[in-house]
Amino acid sequence: MARKEFKAESKRLLEMMINSIYSQKEIFIRELISNASDAIDKMYYKALTDDSISFEQESYYIKVSTDKENRLLTISDTGIGMTKEEMESNLGTIAKSGSLAFKKETEIKDGHDIIGQFGVGFYSSFMVADNVTVISRASGTDEAYKWESDGTDGYTIIPFEKDSVGTEIIIKIQENTEDENFDEYLDESRLKTIIKKYSDFIRYPIKMDVTVQKPKEDNEEELEDSEEEQTVNSMVPIWRKNKSELTTEDYENFYSEKHYGFDKPLKHIHIRVDGTIRYQSILFIPESMPYDYYSKEFEKGLELYSNGVLIMEKSADLLPDYFGFVKGMVDSEDLSLNISREMLQHDRQLKMIAKNIKTKIKSQLESLLKEDREKYEKFYDSFGRQLKYGVYSDFGANKDTLQDLLMFFSSTEKKQVTLAEYVARMPEDQKYIYYASGDSNERIEKMPQTEMVAEKGFEILYFTEDVDEFAIKMIMSYKEKEFKSVSSGDLGIDTEEDKKDAEKDATENKELFDHMKSILSGRVKDVRVSKRLKSHPVCLSADGEVTIEMEKVLQAMPDNQNVKADKVLEININHDVFNSLQQAFDNDKEKLDLYTNLLYNQALLIEGLPVSDPVEFTNDMCKIMI
Repeated sequence: MARKEFKAESKRLLEMMINSIYSQKEIFIRELISNASDAIDKMYYKALTDDSISFEQESYYIKVSTDKENRLLTISDTGIGMTKEEMESNLGTIAKSGSLAFKKETEIKDGHDIIGQFGVGFYSSFMVADNVTVISRASGTDEAYKWESDGTDGYTIIPFEKDSVGTEIIIKIQENTEDENFDEYLDESRLKTIIKKYSDFIRYPIKMDVTVQKPKEDNEEELEDSEEEQTVNSMVPIWRKNKSELTTEDYENFYSEKHYGFDKPLKHIHIRVDGTIRYQSILFIPESMPYDYYSKEFEKGLELYSNGVLIMEKSADLLPDYFGFVKGMVDSEDLSLNISREMLQHDRQLKMIAKNIKTKIKSQLESLLKEDREKYEKFYDSFGRQLKYGVYSDFGANKDTLQDLLMFFSSTEKKQVTLAEYVARMPEDQKYIYYASGDSNERIEKMPQTEMVAEKGFEILYFTEDVDEFAIKMIMSYKEKEFKSVSSGDLGIDTEEDKKDAEKDATENKELFDHMKSILSGRVKDVRVSKRLKSHPVCLSADGEVTIEMEKVLQAMPDNQNVKADKVLEININHDVFNSLQQAFDNDKEKLDLYTNLLYNQALLIEGLPVSDPVEFTNDMCKIMI
């Protein structure tokens, strides 16, 4: 019996594949079951054109069995089998795809596609094997052959006896090592878990002899272990069923079975596309955020299947980051897979699927917002921050996709509102979309800067999350209405008469404010008359793009660049405190210094900013009391 060498390039590929191509050794079971499924598919195709063959579904299956004592794992099928020449061609040359050749030869393009067109799946068995034996008998012949190999040293093919058409792959499992537990591939429970994980939706039954407990024949009250052949895969995936057949409970059960989350999904999305690229998908919008969502450990992505076979557990390329909370799966027959099912080419098909999924998720969220506001608000409480990060990231490239999904608390409605709802009820004389930033709604309501805008009857959006203002800076305007912070220098509210009065007040009090500005040199850009304050004596506003709230966020970041807002101290000249400032300016400059520092520190505290010298501040307070 002469041993045949693998071709040189095949030998090198086998060595590389055993050591590096597959990330997990358990993958070999998926590969062999997929090949077995292909073999049955080929029998089905052959029956379509050969009247002498009747394809009876119940006669076709895949069997997984073990012999622990001899460390043997066997995967057999009742498929089309292989001739000696096909063994030479398909098993003697790595990356030679018998399935792909068969598909091209038959040119059958119905919904029953062949998944095993990736070339090296069979050889993944050598990751766990000391020896691999293949016994096969081809359809239409009484001859059978045995192919055997220990790995890179080559292989043998000899005539053999086999009662029925089909293929058996017998793997002699390696002994355990310090680093690897190879016994798991002989363990009934572990094998079932691997099959359910990767091959649950193979369309043919995958059978195993499973240990069950049954009553003893002589004593039914006592149980004993017994072996029973069971089908361990589901065969028909939920996504291939018609939507009309499925209930909400079916989708929720699938969500739970796939361990997508411990909650119940707020909404499911069932997609079936038959066009340039064919795919089916079930997506879920979760009810609550995973505890590790914003940690490095969290992996976004959808399960990716090729014709019912799991290719990737987390395909991140199928979801944009801002929709990273979506759970679910995609199954496509048209993906280009390279070398093994784990290596997915980033090609046009994948990008098309990702684009379609993004559009579908957006439309479903818009539908939820419109049709079930309570559910949407529940979703937004969990994932609204993620949508805002999506607006801010990539320099605002995704703002058009996401801006209609954003919500903020409203000063007038006392609840979350959308930008569209805000703009729809804006008075004609309102130029801007006004917002105020702070740690909480309660704190924002007490902000001195909101007084004038509120007095005009204009709605204010409350920004309470650190990302809010950064996201809005990226949007810039919504339906031709610019955003304006209530703390900005110019609120766009003053009439011409108001402006003239402000100029007059500024001129009359120039010397006082210049003196106060010199006292606060380096701490404020300017000291001005305030038109926004009604009942409060003082507040801070900001000149330029960086607001005070943005400064607080940037200062808290690990890579603090010491970015600061250009602060302006605004004084309410209609407040009694202003009279004290004037008197001090006229009669006691030392007291004016004291008042100025106190007012500045008071304004800092109102903004939630720390005073630079707490001891000096408390001493100044004491001086006033003496």
